[in-house]
Amino acid sequence: MKVKILVDSTADVPFSWMEKYDMDSIPLYVVWEDGTTEPDERTPEEIQSFYRRIKEAISVPRTSQPSVEDFKKRYLEYKEKGYDEVLVFTISSKLSGTYNSAVLASKEVDIPVRVVDTQLASGVVPLPARVAREMLEKGATVEEVLKELDERMKNKDFKAIFYVSDFNYLVKGGRVTKFQGFVGNLLKIRVCVHIENGELIPYRKVRGDKRAIEALIDKLREDTPEGSRLRVIGVHSDCEVGVVELLNTLRKSYEIVDEIISPMGKIITTHVGPGTVGFGIEVLERRR
Repeated sequence: MKVKILVDSTADVPFSWMEKYDMDSIPLYVVWEDGTTEPDERTPEEIQSFYRRIKEAISVPRTSQPSVEDFKKRYLEYKEKGYDEVLVFTISSKLSGTYNSAVLASKEVDIPVRVVDTQLASGVVPLPARVAREMLEKGATVEEVLKELDERMKNKDFKAIFYVSDFNYLVKGGRVTKFQGFVGNLLKIRVCVHIENGELIPYRKVRGDKRAIEALIDKLREDTPEGSRLRVIGVHSDCEVGVVELLNTLRKSYEIVDEIISPMGKIITTHVGPGTVGFGIEVLERRR
């Protein structure tokens, strides 16, 4: 069986992984105040240009999901290229309608499509997608892959934890409206957020990047003991120095088997704002 793995563009996939793990990305869209729409294309040049433009923008743009037709077109393209099946990993259905579009489209094509609502977002989504590819290459069936991933997700082996420098982006984007009490306009206030049951949950306010980094690692320690073996994707929105410091600090407490840095794309940046730093974690082994 030849299986294509498709993620949406909110999955901040490291550039080198796309070809290495035979992944593809379908874009969501950024809609500016003047009505101009642009796809969330994951190229270094596009992302750097967007970082500059969103900082200069008077208002935060809106975002929109891929259409059913967008997904149908991709599925049929993969069939024409000789793929037997498509495995789709989407952003949490509680954060976007992307999952719904992917499912509706799967019912209108004559190639088997399995859609996974990861209940996650950003740099953590590529991790279960990578696991899927590695299992498929070893001869596992799609059903076996989905069963394994379901068990690992229930075990909380995949995590997304980050801090934002301007919480107003999340509030304006409507993703964490009920947590407006976390908004802080004081200098260098950082709001720490994690994803739980598919939702963005702010859990701590701190002052400065160093305290924010410690707060991220504290959240990880809650169910992942120090010394555990991890695979990590460090993510950032125009703040590479921050994610480097985060990974350096993380190594002091955990065994990092594999790490890579990936910039956040247009959609995630629109919702979390420039200056965001965090990581997607895959727990390979918990030390007791």
